[in-house]
Formats: sequence, structure tokens, C-alpha cells
Amino acid sequence: MRPFSSLLAEVRACTICECHLPLGPRPVLQLHPKAKILIAGQAPGRKAHDSGVPFDDASGKRLREWLGMTCEVFYDPELIAILPMSFCFPGTSDSGDVPPRSECAAAWHRQLMAQLCHLELTLVLGQYAQAHHFGETGSSLTERVKSWRTYWPHMIPLPHPSPRNNLWIRRNPWFEIELLPSLRERVSEILI
Repeated sequence: MRPFSSLLAEVRACTICECHLPLGPRPVLQLHPKAKILIAGQAPGRKAHDSGVPFDDASGKRLREWLGMTCEVFYDPELIAILPMSFCFPGTSDSGDVPPRSECAAAWHRQLMAQLCHLELTLVLGQYAQAHHFGETGSSLTERVKSWRTYWPHMIPLPHPSPRNNLWIRRNPWFEIELLPSLRERVSEILI
């Protein structure tokens, strides 16, 4: 296995899907071999692309609230790894960002995941990340998130924390009543 620092440098310099990216390549991810929690997301949004900081937007603020986590802890790569399906902003459509491109996961995920030997919890955000991590089970995002206890305590499927999911959160009150308190407790146990 090649050294982590050289692998991460290679990933950050990646241009494999450059011709498909409206703003060009800018891989946005956060990793360190000591990380205890993995946030498996979809793709960086426009603000994260501009800043180079993952979840540097309203989705990140909500996600940190869900986890009961400060920015200081969230952005400590020795605690939290952030590995999206696609490392670069994929562009927008009428209904939000376009789906993450598939090249990143195919080219890099296996090598990067092999570096994460201390993971105790993986949070899988949104339908694209869930399809990759759980496989195409035929379950809807709601069904998968509702069955979170099936994957407990090592993996937890979550909806994407985007403000575009406000309606989903309102329609599924069990999410904030049952899942989030258990999630915060699990995160706290790991980070002590």
C-alpha cells in the first residue's frame, strides 16, 4: 500500500472527469488514517467547491447539528473523514445539483477506504452514497433510513442534510425523535 500522504496528494490533483465539470476540478475531501467517523456523502456543493472546505454550507451546518458536533471537531481529519462519491462539484440542474459523477468512486474509493483502519462509524448521506455503500436493495431512501437499527452501530443511513430535504424531515418526525438522539449519543461515545 502506498503512503497515505502521496495517495491523498494524487487524489487532490485528480482531473479524470475535468471535461464534465462546469467549474473545473477541485477535489474536496477530508481524510486521515486515524479518523474514527466517516461521512460518506454525495458531492461537494458550489460553496464547498469555492472554499475547498467540505460541507461549508447550510447542509454542513445542519449535519453538525444532527451530530451535536462543533466545527472544530467536525473539521479535525484525525477524528472525521469526509469522503464523497464524487470529489468535485458536478454542476446544477433545475432541481438542485446534478448527481455525483462515478469516476471518483471507481478510481479512488477502494484505495482511500483501505487507509481508514480506525473507523467505528460510517454515516451514509443521501441516495447515491447509500446505493454505493449498501448496494441497490430496492429500498427507498426513507425505507433504508427508517431501518437504521439494522445497520447499527457501525453504519447509519441518513437523508442528505440539504435544506431541500426540509419537507422530508417534516414528513418523517421519527427521524428527529428516534434516530438523531441515538446518533448523537453514538458519536459522543466514539469521540470521548
